Amino acid sequence: MSPAHSLPRGVKEHSVFRSIFAAYPDSLLIADQAGTIVLANPSAAALLGYTMEDLVGLNIDALVPDSIRPCHASYRAAYAQAPHPRPMGTEMDLVARRKDGSEVMVEIALSPLQDQGLPLVVAAIRGVEAYPRVQQALQRARYSEHLAQFGRLAVDARDPQALLDDAPLIAAEALRVQTAMVVLLESDQQAFRVVSGVGLVPGEEVGARISAAPDTSPGFLLTQERPVVVPDYRTEQRFSVPPSYLVAGLVSSLSVPLFDRGRVIGTLAVRSREPKRFGDEELRFLGSLSSLLSTSLQRAQTEETLQHAQRLETVGQLTGGIAHDFNNLLTIIQGNLQVLEELPGIRRNGHAGQLVSAAMRAGHRAAELTGKLLAFSRRQVLQPSAVDMGAMLLSLVDMLRRTLDQHIRIEVEVAPGCPPVLADPGQLESALLNIAVNARDAMPEGGTLRFSAQPCNGLAPRVRRELDYPGSANERFVEIRIADTGIGMPDAVKERAVEPFFTTKEAGRGTGLGLSTVYGFARQSRGALTIDSAPGAGTTVALYIPQPLAAAEAGPQDAPASDAVPPGLQVLLVEDDAEVRKVVQAFLAALGCRIATAANAEQALAALGGGQPFDLLLTDIALGPGMRGTALAAEARARLPRLSVLLMSGFSSELLDADRDAPADWDLLRKPFTRQELAQAIVRVLK
Repeated sequence: MSPAHSLPRGVKEHSVFRSIFAAYPDSLLIADQAGTIVLANPSAAALLGYTMEDLVGLNIDALVPDSIRPCHASYRAAYAQAPHPRPMGTEMDLVARRKDGSEVMVEIALSPLQDQGLPLVVAAIRGVEAYPRVQQALQRARYSEHLAQFGRLAVDARDPQALLDDAPLIAAEALRVQTAMVVLLESDQQAFRVVSGVGLVPGEEVGARISAAPDTSPGFLLTQERPVVVPDYRTEQRFSVPPSYLVAGLVSSLSVPLFDRGRVIGTLAVRSREPKRFGDEELRFLGSLSSLLSTSLQRAQTEETLQHAQRLETVGQLTGGIAHDFNNLLTIIQGNLQVLEELPGIRRNGHAGQLVSAAMRAGHRAAELTGKLLAFSRRQVLQPSAVDMGAMLLSLVDMLRRTLDQHIRIEVEVAPGCPPVLADPGQLESALLNIAVNARDAMPEGGTLRFSAQPCNGLAPRVRRELDYPGSANERFVEIRIADTGIGMPDAVKERAVEPFFTTKEAGRGTGLGLSTVYGFARQSRGALTIDSAPGAGTTVALYIPQPLAAAEAGPQDAPASDAVPPGLQVLLVEDDAEVRKVVQAFLAALGCRIATAANAEQALAALGGGQPFDLLLTDIALGPGMRGTALAAEARARLPRLSVLLMSGFSSELLDADRDAPADWDLLRKPFTRQELAQAIVRVLK
């Protein structure tokens, strides 16, 4: 028998239990009835920032944030009256206060003990932020926020150098790395020039030239024309590693190309002192950032070199080129955040809820950015719905009051019982914003900006002439007026105000696409636009947007409650991006659907031929190599004539093509979308 087995039983058990207590990965605290800690393990000390000696004798209230201490005291008193085991994950998510005053999200399990008649409670504490799922969601939220930040800069900036300076700063901050830089290929194609960076090493200062030979890092990327990941410079064999990298302690890197019409023009690179620092999430983020930067650089170059008619088409190509990947990324981010937001622990935890809400807002801003880029290029797909003009104008004005010059007074007047309009809500809001920005520029010394909406009892002849499509005489309209007290326009300017690229603003301040885009939106919405203006008398822009047919015939009334997705709906989901597929599958499961998934059209057709009945085909249009989603839907409908079809895509051009060629009973869902938007689209196609 071994020496351990020869020890007395009590001694062995005491030693084993003490060892288990000390080695247990969760933080363990034992407290008496008064809440005084009598024993703590090393994990608890590490999580809470104390030594084990400091924790012993400390009252448990010291670990509770001040804001919830009274509530916690009443809970602890009630628990003391009837102690019972409480496992983790059952309404016990809390925030713990560390010694330095910082807070950490935790889950807590309670286990009452009886030791020689003395009541004790074991608290097992686990840091929720250590969960991979939470870490990943917070990481994606951080990336989304920085993408939205750069997107806002890209929309407003007129100087490309400002964006070149901001890109490495945002990349380094988002990825929490030491070095980031942008290099652009010289016109001779023989070298790159460093144009911006942070944490640069000797030899790579701004303005330095780096050889474009294949044995250099940027030269190797130039030959590959795709992202390059270096797990560890110390074992890199594909190209030569400058000694200055290793001297600076840099170990791993990620480089992504900057493109101009399919040609590599530079790279955006980040480097870290940690080996194997960069994975798929970092690659997606930096790729999206480089796409935005590429698009912005292309736009600046286009505005300088192309004629007016060419610029519009080119900008549309540039923005459409990043829409699919960016919208897929946003679908993943927003979908996972929506799932995270609905977890009971997150909803009960104020700090966690604030983090998730901030991330959701960032995701929405990023989605709005994509929409603005597509609207700017006039390649956006309109998705008309009934829009409450009172609610929209109040929301819009609330935002404008926070962003416009304080010398500008904003007024709103909506006629009582004003009916809704039939328009794409996002594009209508964008049109109103365009007009408001023009009005602001026309009032440099301040003035009044007035929004109003009222039903039209009759249209002026000049408006009727604009409404030249069949059936327009039978429609009713809402007049939306935006009036300013600015400098006004002479007749010569007013007559050309809606021409593409016509602008009276100084170079660098206007593209000439504002009112042109608004005019195109009004026409695409089966409406009209008029401008009344004179020098010194201000300007009034009026939009005439049709009312929904139901509203025109029956008058204003409360919108009926939307139908729910039928429980047990059999759905075949086809999506080639695995992460997007997981998000949409989670949405469908939450809606009570029964789901079969496929990564491509071939798998989908095999599932359709397997004898399982399906009610709905939900497919992306772009499915990688092979059959596209529209062709798959046509084949599926030929096999199952009663099958409902819902298409989805992040490519505006794909949606436009599908909108033109698809049967009327197929619906189109634009990425990114929420679970509610998915449910509404499903209900539409099932009717």
